[in-house]
Amino acid sequence: MKGRNLTGGLVYSTDGGRMCPSCRRPIDQCACAKQVPTAAGDGIVRVSRETQGRKGKGVTVVRGLGLDAEALAELGRELKAACGSGGTVKDGVIEIQGEHRDRIVLRLQAAGMTVKRVGG
Repeated sequence: MKGRNLTGGLVYSTDGGRMCPSCRRPIDQCACAKQVPTAAGDGIVRVSRETQGRKGKGVTVVRGLGLDAEALAELGRELKAACGSGGTVKDGVIEIQGEHRDRIVLRLQAAGMTVKRVGG
């Protein structure tokens, strides 16, 4: 059952690469991904530091933004540039390599968001 996910939708094609299992189009042409609503949450952005599963290397994690995928990716780029560090945006979460909680909290508060520093 190679190339299929649990719901039976095509996930990879040699012609188009990665495929959306719902609309069966290539990921870059997917129409349903742009319509996926994000979780509203409670309106508080939480900034924490995690090392679990990263061989002891710490990352700063930003959750609860409630932005669409495009806006989240743009904010991720801005935060990475502000911290002078690498990182990623996946599953509605921004991860920045290293300890940058204070800098990110100040940046998000300046943008008018309610921010809470989580953890020690």
